[in-house]
Amino acid sequence: MLMPKRVKHRKEQRRRVRGINSKGTNISFGSFGLQSLESAWITARQIEAARRTISRYTKRGGKTWIRIFPFKPVTRKPPETRMGSGKGAPEFWVAPIRRGTVMFEIDGVTREVAERAMTLAAAKMPVKTRFLEA
Repeated sequence: MLMPKRVKHRKEQRRRVRGINSKGTNISFGSFGLQSLESAWITARQIEAARRTISRYTKRGGKTWIRIFPFKPVTRKPPETRMGSGKGAPEFWVAPIRRGTVMFEIDGVTREVAERAMTLAAAKMPVKTRFLEA
């Protein structure tokens, strides 16, 4: 699963993901891409599930690029804990995604295979997406 090797601060504030992305909105590496149409937090588990789906459907043919990385820690307090006594421990990592971000790219496969693989990967994502073609 994706996570940073080291971070400057172990615990971060939540913050909202707002606005439209200006960088990372075009296909840079492959021929086909999956673009987000909403803003959200995407967990490392969701990214991994989509990556596995793409690689399985393409029968590990072609090349896949993951354009997003989960660098933000999300903390949780243990269940049945009283209020107070500080912030909880980091539980998982998320990638804050803004509208317009290209999340995955693929190359070396036909358009039909790429479109079906991206449709299956989009089912694993918590945001609405669209298929892009370079």
